[in-house]
Amino acid sequence: MPALRLQQEESWDHLPHSEASNAAGNGEEDHADEDERQDSQQGSDDGFIQAAALRTVGDVQRALHPLQATADRLGKQVEQFAETLDRLGVRGVKHKTHTDYQHVLPLVQHYKTIAHATVDSLKKSRGLELQEELKRSWVRKMQSTDGSSSPSNSSRPEHVYAGLRSSIDDLQRWQAEEQTWELFGLMLQVEHPALTSQTPGIEQSRPVEAASVHRYSAEQDVWTHFLAQDDVAWERHTVVEWLKRSAENSGQDIDTIVAQLVPGEERGSGLRADGWLDSKLAIKQQKRLRSWPQELAPDSPGLEISLVNSTKTKPLVTQLDPDAITRQGRDLEDPDLYFERATWLACWEMIRQGKCWDSVREWCEQRAEIWRATIVRGDPRAFAVQSRPQVYKERTETGWQSRVLWRRMCAVAAREGGINEYERAVYGVLSGDVASVEKVCRGWDDYLFAHYNSYLLRQFEYYLQLKFPERLPSAPLWSQVVSEPATDEGRSFPSGSEIIERMKRSGKISEQQAKQPLKALQGSLVAKTFSDFVSKQGIGLSKSANLSRMSKTIPMMDASAVEDSSTFMIRMQDYDLLRMITHMLFLYQDLGLEIGMENQQWAVENHVVAYMEYLSDAGKQQLLPLYASRLSTQRSVMCLGRLLPSITDDKERNTMMQLMGSYKIDIPGVLNMQLRLILKDTSGSGANSMEYPSLKIFDSTGRSHVGGAHLVRSDFIGEDITDDEQDLINGFSWYMLLDGRWKQTMVIGATIYKHLLRLGRLAAARKLYKEIPFSQLSLRKTKSILGRSVDISLELDNSDDEADGETTMGRSTRSRRIHSRSRRRSSSVRRAIHERELLARQSSEFRDLESLVKALDIMENWKLIVDQHPDQPNPRRIRAWKQALTNAHDQVVEAVQPLLHGWLQYPRNDKEAEEFENIRTACLPELLLAYNSILHYNGHALSRDILLNCMELAALIAAENGDLSGTFVAAQRMSELVDMFAIVSRSILAAEENGLWGSKNRRKVEGGSMDMWGLKVPPPG
Repeated sequence: MPALRLQQEESWDHLPHSEASNAAGNGEEDHADEDERQDSQQGSDDGFIQAAALRTVGDVQRALHPLQATADRLGKQVEQFAETLDRLGVRGVKHKTHTDYQHVLPLVQHYKTIAHATVDSLKKSRGLELQEELKRSWVRKMQSTDGSSSPSNSSRPEHVYAGLRSSIDDLQRWQAEEQTWELFGLMLQVEHPALTSQTPGIEQSRPVEAASVHRYSAEQDVWTHFLAQDDVAWERHTVVEWLKRSAENSGQDIDTIVAQLVPGEERGSGLRADGWLDSKLAIKQQKRLRSWPQELAPDSPGLEISLVNSTKTKPLVTQLDPDAITRQGRDLEDPDLYFERATWLACWEMIRQGKCWDSVREWCEQRAEIWRATIVRGDPRAFAVQSRPQVYKERTETGWQSRVLWRRMCAVAAREGGINEYERAVYGVLSGDVASVEKVCRGWDDYLFAHYNSYLLRQFEYYLQLKFPERLPSAPLWSQVVSEPATDEGRSFPSGSEIIERMKRSGKISEQQAKQPLKALQGSLVAKTFSDFVSKQGIGLSKSANLSRMSKTIPMMDASAVEDSSTFMIRMQDYDLLRMITHMLFLYQDLGLEIGMENQQWAVENHVVAYMEYLSDAGKQQLLPLYASRLSTQRSVMCLGRLLPSITDDKERNTMMQLMGSYKIDIPGVLNMQLRLILKDTSGSGANSMEYPSLKIFDSTGRSHVGGAHLVRSDFIGEDITDDEQDLINGFSWYMLLDGRWKQTMVIGATIYKHLLRLGRLAAARKLYKEIPFSQLSLRKTKSILGRSVDISLELDNSDDEADGETTMGRSTRSRRIHSRSRRRSSSVRRAIHERELLARQSSEFRDLESLVKALDIMENWKLIVDQHPDQPNPRRIRAWKQALTNAHDQVVEAVQPLLHGWLQYPRNDKEAEEFENIRTACLPELLLAYNSILHYNGHALSRDILLNCMELAALIAAENGDLSGTFVAAQRMSELVDMFAIVSRSILAAEENGLWGSKNRRKVEGGSMDMWGLKVPPPG
């Protein structure tokens, strides 16, 4: 990341938690959530509730605010993801070499490392509580399929475990993310084998094809050769090994699991080397009673009655060999059955977690159950080189014998043998039988493992049949083992996408989990349907974004294509999923892969835009240009145009503009799009027309002052500003920081003013004038244009003074005189003057509209002072009030002057001329009537000399070559003007009669004369 990006970790304190907990879990425990809130093992829960009762104040706070740590952690993790994203090349670069792809796999590995570090952190902070919860989950697993009596249960208060539940969900979510990034990297290597060889530091995991494999080769050599030759087999093997590692990393230690499964009130806890202890004692008791030195025979007289279990319901076995139960058709004592079930569960878990045969053998030897480990030894994968990174098992020579018949016997045992479902599941995994394994599956991962493991082994069987038929038994038993024959070199087996879709509609536990977005994401990677997945999810995301209100960043799209989808749609609140999909999209794009059809590009990019909106809400605006640079040009401009108005600090705006420049983003295009979109948002009915409503300044219903004239309304501008209007002002503020672009800035500023006037939003127009006055714009932008900071409006004033001192000189005349003087100067001076004249012409509309808003603002301030007239005859307060009113009077007179001479009189075309005339007609009559009313009031409140200004205004309006009278005629308000001047005339006559005028000498100095009002009409006759 560029060094310009700033840290804003404190903004994450108020970050909402991702609602992807259920979706992001590892899938193993989701089905038991309801049971978890109701049932648990009594002993564990009692101890845990006692521990909970002794928690500290900090623990209570963490329970009440479980999202605080998550918010703090997410801030750092989002930064880490963004920092590494810069390693990718620039999007759209053609003719990439192999060195351009070297960062892809290391970047995936880094993302996995971030997730792994988070998992470790969570385990360290809440390790004991998490272990307790995992223990209870294993008890629920046993009870869900165990028909025997279970320990007593009790409900626990949900609030006690609120913080713990949040931690567990958080842990499972990050474990699932770590697994997903690993799967993503593995599938990239499977789909693009060249990536491995092109990336330094990445070892090749796929075995190399052996020089020669023959009928006498060891089974593991044949297996390795099979994986090296068959791409489909290698893909399935990769998925199976990934599922094993995922189970190992997200599960518990085998001994810890078993310790929770044996009700050891009399035998202690765990699985010791006692074997079938209770049944053994019963057999010995019978042998002692019968004084029988030999083994008991099942048909011995009286055994059906005497050798039975403790509940007197089933006969017990007479021998203790592993086959005794199935061979004799007898049973074990209940504790021994539970022991047997727990032992097979442990074996199943070891195979499911991918433990090597040495680990299985060591575990079984410690419990005098070595025969169970011997069963696993027949699997060729127990000795073949594993696909796990940096894990290479030493080969153990087991001879050349084929294990085909052994696997088929395991398949028969999986369907017809075994004393519990876990024993049959072990046989099923070793033989590839799906039905027996499905019975012990507890989640999406288990079901996927069952299917992929089965199809992989069946494909290997076909490979042997095709390449080495002599290694197969002479009497094939294929029909006894599999239900579907393998044809077309094993490719007739269901594809990855078919398996995933079948799981979604299985009606089993995995169906609900397979529809969850994260599991669907993993499924799309496995099935290689990521493009279709993100396209559909992008459409669903548009529906979520526009659910409660119309989204400004994600448009509503036709959702008919996903209405019948079996997968749950991602929501805007699934921040973790959005982050993962966003970065996966970028990695695929960097490889040059097109994700989604051309007409689906916006749907795919919805994920990135949603994630950018999340970053903006979280205060991570400095990351927006990085992610916007990976979008298509149009979407990038539109997205930034929507998100930038939330940045109001100039320092942050400068940083953002530098970042956008570094990523080659069209900054003027973004700023222009930003204002266009906001103008569209704030448009009302007829907002795009050329009609303007008349100003409403007078209070025609209120009390009139001297002579019957009405005053300006109090607070006629108001203070109401909408969020969209504030965004409009904030959006225009960016142009203060944009070098050059003078004409564009002035045109946009004038457009905003006209837009607000058209809607009658004077409060927003006033705020725009105060926050971004023309003088500041001119000083900021002329430095890059003229080489020095210049206020163009002051330059024009100076030009007026240098001309002939006339205050009413038109702009065209002024331009001609300036041009006349410039011919006598040097070429550089003439060029400078020409540039200033050009800037003045280009900014004239903006300055005129700003003058209008400024005059209205000063008039409202004047009325505020009038309303503060002292009620009591206090001389000191009255003097202070008059002084304030005098200052306000001077400001009003100064502010109105630009509107009296050539205001909006220089259009560029006929259409603009028509619009200018509409604005003048809507604004000038009301404003000038208000100005005259203010002068009239000030003439009575301050000095009668001010009434002379009313007459000057009348003369200016009535001037033969003036441009003001036409506005009154067009607005049909000439009668109001006449009435107003009649009121002023009466006031002047009354002042003359009462001798209230000021010094005549003063009036003459100022150019005024009241002689006409002093005429005396002679009496008749």
